[in-house]
Amino acid sequence: MNTKLYPPIFALLFGALVWGIIWYPYRLMAKVGVSGIYSSLYVFTLTLAIALPYFFIAKKKIPIWSRDFWLLSLVAGYTNISYVLAVIDGEVVRVMLLFYLSPVWTIFLAHFMLNEDTQKRHYIAIFISLIGAFIMLWEPGYLIHLDSKSDWLALSSGIGFAITNVMTRKHEHMTIDQKALAIWLGVILVATICIMFDRNTMPTLDFFTPADAMIMMVIALSLFFSTLLVQFGVTQIKAVEASSFFLFEIVVAAISSYFLVGEIIALQEWLGGILIIAGVILASKN
Repeated sequence: MNTKLYPPIFALLFGALVWGIIWYPYRLMAKVGVSGIYSSLYVFTLTLAIALPYFFIAKKKIPIWSRDFWLLSLVAGYTNISYVLAVIDGEVVRVMLLFYLSPVWTIFLAHFMLNEDTQKRHYIAIFISLIGAFIMLWEPGYLIHLDSKSDWLALSSGIGFAITNVMTRKHEHMTIDQKALAIWLGVILVATICIMFDRNTMPTLDFFTPADAMIMMVIALSLFFSTLLVQFGVTQIKAVEASSFFLFEIVVAAISSYFLVGEIIALQEWLGGILIIAGVILASKN
């Protein structure tokens, strides 16, 4: 392997590690009465507060008044919010596996938006992944059964993730810092829009205990570094190939969900998940 690829690969693996474990602090926040929408708003506001001094010290001027910036912002914002809501309410590994149908959508998007070659193995990979999803979602009496809101959120989040990664690679005129800022602002914007239609009372700052504040700060710092690193990684590696490194997130999620909340994966989900992972690996091979 080309040694120049080591830094972007490490960046992608670090991002996968963060997103494979970050569901747990979000669940802790939900347990004390802070929904995923409100915790996302506070966490990404903190992330932005951490980023601004970094941009100032590094003397970075980041233009934000462009259509590409705000389109990326909205898609990435929805992707993050829907993912957080899915992992709070759903079975973690099931959510991850539905989310990681994203390479199926990436193959099509990369072909039409990036002019990346679509080869025979890509179509085989799509078929294998979709069969895996069918096995995982099949129930007696249903062809495909998305049995909860978290399933739909996970699936749509995976589509959003595919669009985000393809847009990140396509917009070569945007810097890594600009793309990261678009994501952070996007989450804040989408969360604010969701709150406008939410009937729950927004928790004020005095609602949070020092432990809650510490949890949010840890999430914010993790997201600050992981966003910058992932944007660097997907800029350097082809969109479909990058998907294989994100699979590390499923491993982290499976281990963490078992030890932290005792979730056990059903045989049907194992079989479907293995096929989804096999499809992603096949699609990403050189």
